Amino acid sequence: MSDPTNPAELAQALIQKPSVTPADAGALDTLQIALKTLGFQCHRLPFEEDGAARVDNLYARIGDSAPHFCFAGHTDVVPAGALDEWSVDPFAGTIKDNQLWGRGAADMKSAIAAFAVAAGRHLNGAKTPARGSISMLITGDEEGEAINGTKKMLQWLADRGETIDQCVVGEPTNPSALGDMVKVGRRGSLNGWITVRGRQGHVAYPHRADNPIPKLLRKLLLLSEHALDEGYEFFQPSNLEITDIHIGNPAHNVIPERATARFNVRFNPNWTGESLNAWLRARLDATAKDIDAIYELKTIVSGEAFLTPPSLFIDNLQDIVERHCGNRPELSTTGGTSDARFIKDYAPVVEFGLVGATMHKVDEHVAVQDIETLADIYTDILKVYFETA
Repeated sequence: MSDPTNPAELAQALIQKPSVTPADAGALDTLQIALKTLGFQCHRLPFEEDGAARVDNLYARIGDSAPHFCFAGHTDVVPAGALDEWSVDPFAGTIKDNQLWGRGAADMKSAIAAFAVAAGRHLNGAKTPARGSISMLITGDEEGEAINGTKKMLQWLADRGETIDQCVVGEPTNPSALGDMVKVGRRGSLNGWITVRGRQGHVAYPHRADNPIPKLLRKLLLLSEHALDEGYEFFQPSNLEITDIHIGNPAHNVIPERATARFNVRFNPNWTGESLNAWLRARLDATAKDIDAIYELKTIVSGEAFLTPPSLFIDNLQDIVERHCGNRPELSTTGGTSDARFIKDYAPVVEFGLVGATMHKVDEHVAVQDIETLADIYTDILKVYFETA
């Protein structure tokens, strides 16, 4: 990296490390070198757990007093897919047509670079902030199972007695243009599996068998056609989507013994994972009696719904974004999950980053000007935060 004050060049250097989850490929080393130059104390936090891949993470902090401002993000990326469909090498960090191209350009290596540069500007050569502390909490496990990343890093911080007073996550929050949207919460996510058991038999003698497929379909219709709620402040209505039906029956003349379906529920704060699970079981139990169906339900909640309440910080963030982008960003909770679902248990958290229109797609790219503007926004966020906190 020839110019550590240039966010696009640091973003290029990060993209050139093919850190597809759970591999790091040197991405954290690249960031750590840049942060150490600024005076950050860096801690590498590799975690591993049976059944999940070993993941490396980076926590870097400068300053040791309150208020403590933390930027959180991830250097891991999703696979590039078919390389022949890309117009550029997905891991070259190519700049053309005033755009930075490559896997992770939008999600979210460029935002990490922008904040690192903003932190350097805020410090302005000082060995410690004039007030408070700045940190970066960067995982290599956001796009994967999220077992050995942010969640464990936060527990590591708590065990050390470190607290975070305000956190910004640099996910690509803007649908179309920089300045569109700030995320102030996220919907919860519940994954479910329904298995209905029957009795195997010959299709010519259905009275000697018990076909589980019609019973499973009735259960799925009962769940999918029912409106869970009408929405919640800043949240759209909760929705249940059937994502897979699996029979595993290779024979055309055999009634199968079991049928399984997978579904996902994205839910707002009208629900918790526990209350939603109870509702699902109550609905399925009622149907089971009506149609004499033996079923099993398994659910896993990957994140609870949450909403960060209004605050001076959010107002200031909107003001700063509006000043740089010309429009006041909408406060929203749309989209999938992020590691903010873990951070909200430790600190107030909002999300603001680049435009996400091409994230996870072939030819992922962001405008170089947007990277530079984001660095300017992050610089002002730090200035105003430490003046008002």
